[in-house]
Amino acid sequence: MNKKIQTLSTFVAASIAALALGCASTPRAEGTGEYVDDSVVTAKVKTAIFEQPGLKSSEINVETFKGVVQLSGFVTSPANASSAVKVAEGVQGVKSVKNDMRVK
Repeated sequence: MNKKIQTLSTFVAASIAALALGCASTPRAEGTGEYVDDSVVTAKVKTAIFEQPGLKSSEINVETFKGVVQLSGFVTSPANASSAVKVAEGVQGVKSVKNDMRVK
């Protein structure tokens, strides 16, 4: 009976360790918690851009990876690109902003 309990507890411990490692982040992949955090940051940035009257949020794409926001898409002027970057930088959780927007 003790052998079965020992085997079961070893299996449970190994399963928990595998699960914990599966959720950990790496330099190129996010852990589960980071993915959720980045999703929240992305949503906040999109909302903040949407609330700016001069910016067309439908033409600006927002992606976040480990707190770094990347803005891409098209804007009508360099001033609008700068405005979008400043808006994104002001959102809580944003570590930095990469500007890949193009003026059309």
